[in-house]
Amino acid sequence: MNDMRPGLDLRPAAEPAPEIRNYTMNFGPQHPAAHGVLRLILEMDGEVVQRVDPHVGLLHRGTEKLAESKPFNQSIGYMDRLDYVSMMCNEHAYVRAIENLLGIEAPERAQWIRTMYDEVTRILNHLMWLGSNALDLGAMAVMLYAFREREELMDAYEAVSGARMHATYYRPGGVYRDLPDHMPRYKESPWRKGKTLKKFNEWREGSLLDFLEAFADDFPTRVDEYETLLTENRIWKQRTVGVGVVSPELAKQWGMTGVMLRGSGIEWDLRKKQPYAKYAEVDFDVPVSSGGDCYDRYLVRVAEMRQSARIIKQCVAWLRANPGPVMVDNYKIRPPSREEMKESMEGLIHHFKHFTEGYCVPAGETYAAVEAPKGEFGIYLVSDGANKPFRLHARAPGFAHLSSMDAVIRGYMLADAVAMIGTYDLVFGEVDR
Repeated sequence: MNDMRPGLDLRPAAEPAPEIRNYTMNFGPQHPAAHGVLRLILEMDGEVVQRVDPHVGLLHRGTEKLAESKPFNQSIGYMDRLDYVSMMCNEHAYVRAIENLLGIEAPERAQWIRTMYDEVTRILNHLMWLGSNALDLGAMAVMLYAFREREELMDAYEAVSGARMHATYYRPGGVYRDLPDHMPRYKESPWRKGKTLKKFNEWREGSLLDFLEAFADDFPTRVDEYETLLTENRIWKQRTVGVGVVSPELAKQWGMTGVMLRGSGIEWDLRKKQPYAKYAEVDFDVPVSSGGDCYDRYLVRVAEMRQSARIIKQCVAWLRANPGPVMVDNYKIRPPSREEMKESMEGLIHHFKHFTEGYCVPAGETYAAVEAPKGEFGIYLVSDGANKPFRLHARAPGFAHLSSMDAVIRGYMLADAVAMIGTYDLVFGEVDR
């Protein structure tokens, strides 16, 4: 029987409406599209990103502190291992800083070689970026195409330094050695007898300069192939057009450099604005796009590869016509040649002294920057007159770009965050240091 007492309601109370809350998720550091050791903590409203908190330091190796405990010439190899896709460009900034404090300048031929290999490095970097970024967004074939050309240029690295990646080829006062007169060739495999290698060795019949000239002549047609796969591909454009828009004001506020600036319509390139090496003497254009989205940055990088091939051809022409020394004739800076080392005890002692104790650099401070493939890579160097740096700091473009991630990605979808991370072109050796 129902209780009819006044004021008593036995009906079940209505449940309060559930409170809608954002949830957080980890993106990386094991995520395949996190480019290694990036960890993002994303605050999500469904599939929409509300907040991004980048966590760095998972690849921190104390590079700047290690450099303070070693003679100047023993830290060149550490520069290779910062942005390990832009090796010689990192070396270039470091040796330029040392040369500034020493008050020396590399011979003209060495500067042309540096200019040429900076552009070889730029192509290597952009090919890695193109292949990995396309793979992040679901395009598989581009990676295979890009690595086909990377293999050719890695052989050019190996020909001058003996190493395919960490070259340590640039030295204060010049470069390690002059360009070789011949390129290594492919040899017939014992398991594939009778297979002709003539086509593979066609560019390798002459010197390194002949090889690079043949590559630079052929490379624009290869870039055409990449563009055939991507530029007008509707899926590629749906994933990149209007995604990750960086306005010119935002780019300047966050200290962006390189393609991140030029993709937003700001024509800033250290090779033009503050020329170093022989960039003032070569003819090239600075690609700029005005949209500021992922697609614009893709277009700028593709155009930069074409310009790099153009610069390489000009460097090859000059180097062919102008032999000369590639290292300063200063025994305090350069090690003895093998002939000098074997001819006298003095040369042998000088060799060991150079590679163990090194040389003292006058007290002072300097900043040297280069237009690396990812942006402005600079070295701030302080010397107290000893044989090792008192202080070294690397200005890594990727660190400034990563810092802007919350401001740029907020409001986009989770899948757009993958596209944006890719277009930043991050390498965590330089971000974490």
